[in-house]
Amino acid sequence: MKPIFLALALLATGVHAAEDTDSTPCDGIENDKQTIECAAYNKTTAEQLLKDNYQGLLERMGSTYASNKAQLADITARLKDAQQKWEKLRDADCAVDTFPAVTGTKAYAIAQNDCLARMSDERSEFLESIGQE
Repeated sequence: MKPIFLALALLATGVHAAEDTDSTPCDGIENDKQTIECAAYNKTTAEQLLKDNYQGLLERMGSTYASNKAQLADITARLKDAQQKWEKLRDADCAVDTFPAVTGTKAYAIAQNDCLARMSDERSEFLESIGQE
């Protein structure tokens, strides 16, 4: 009987430990500090995905236009220009989105991070779709 209880206890502990590895600051939010940490986590995660998808796009274009250096240089320049313009648009849109929150406040930090995360996620999806067969 004891081995069964021991096995069940180990399984329960293992499941709980496995759940902990997937935990994020967004789990079980109970206060403003946790809300800010969650928003910052979402922003960081979305920005990393955006960076990865942008790099993936550059790699796809590198493969697609490997035999034509002029086209590769052209598409690479266009992508860089578009990304820089998108970043300016994102910043301007988030300035509107966070209004009237005051810079430096909790409300501003949450709104700013949420806006950046949302827009980065949208841009990531767009970049990921380019050049897919």
